[in-house]
Amino acid sequence: MNDAVIALAADHAGWELKDCLARHLGNRGYEVLDLGTNGPESVDYPDFGAAVGEAVASGRAELGVAVCGSGIGIAMAAGKVDGIRAATVHDPTSARLAREHNDANVICLGARLMDRPEAEATLDAYLAATFAGGRHQRRVDKIDALGRRCGHLGV
Repeated sequence: MNDAVIALAADHAGWELKDCLARHLGNRGYEVLDLGTNGPESVDYPDFGAAVGEAVASGRAELGVAVCGSGIGIAMAAGKVDGIRAATVHDPTSARLAREHNDANVICLGARLMDRPEAEATLDAYLAATFAGGRHQRRVDKIDALGRRCGHLGV
């Protein structure tokens, strides 16, 4: 059994893939915090990206997964939450590197760009990876400082 809580959310383009990933995580012993949406009715992806970001930033979840049509818009929204490093990933390699080099705490997937097996393999690679630290820590610290600096400027 895995102790980690993983937050998941999606817009209308990604809800089916999100549900598949939730089952996949549950089968691997993860606790899933499902933040919606749960149907094909049109919704606004920023609401769901923010929900995943806030769940991770608040500590309700260790990591987050957000899904929209491309993975791009929902990543932009999640990344606006202070303390979130959201990465749009396209395959197991980009997912692993997002965790190892960038300490991404939210990954974002494009439901229109990958099928279920590829999304599951991508998620598994992300979860199996750990942050490498070392020279990467300095860079992650700079990313985090940008958010604080720009927030003070009203940007």
